[in-house]
Amino acid sequence: MKTMKLICPLALAFVLAATGCKHQPVGVTPLTPGPTPPPIETQPTTLPGSTMNPDNGPTSTQGGGGIPAALPASFDGMIEDTNALASYTVHFKYDSAAVQKTEKSNLQAVAAALSADASTKLLIEGNCDERGTEEYNRSLGERRALALREALAKIGVDPSRVRTISYGKDKPADTGHDEEAWAKNRRGDFVLLHPNPNAPAGTPPS
Repeated sequence: MKTMKLICPLALAFVLAATGCKHQPVGVTPLTPGPTPPPIETQPTTLPGSTMNPDNGPTSTQGGGGIPAALPASFDGMIEDTNALASYTVHFKYDSAAVQKTEKSNLQAVAAALSADASTKLLIEGNCDERGTEEYNRSLGERRALALREALAKIGVDPSRVRTISYGKDKPADTGHDEEAWAKNRRGDFVLLHPNPNAPAGTPPS
């Protein structure tokens, strides 16, 4: 009986000691994530008709706005004239693909150039400033180019004569890192395409 009396207090002491050694779980306060930066803008070169993965290179586009797609083969072998329409570049507001009313005269000049020579076609290059992800800016550049194609179609340009391409942030007009440079880089460039006079005889007309 004496032995049992000794064992009971010892067992109780062991249980209490073991209980006291357990660490109560400490609540972890989750880190509050910082604000997600807004999708922003940022701009590649390829011949009309080529298509590459948006993450790895330029994206050639031809749909959008319910306008019939241009046939890529009809642009094969055409010669790019980057200077002819360089003064009619259209600029966009920050993170926007809306064509501003102030750009109407530029669009009309481009339409007039195409109307003056039925053998020519047009490549529209969509560009962005350096801010934002590569993927986002490729998408934004595409939307800008398609918006310009649609705007030209509304003033009489045959959309089958127009191809579009997105350069994202890869082709800046100004390499600066301030608002003045970014404003120049948020743009759509027009490249006049001429038939190749050296095309082999028998080549289907474009």
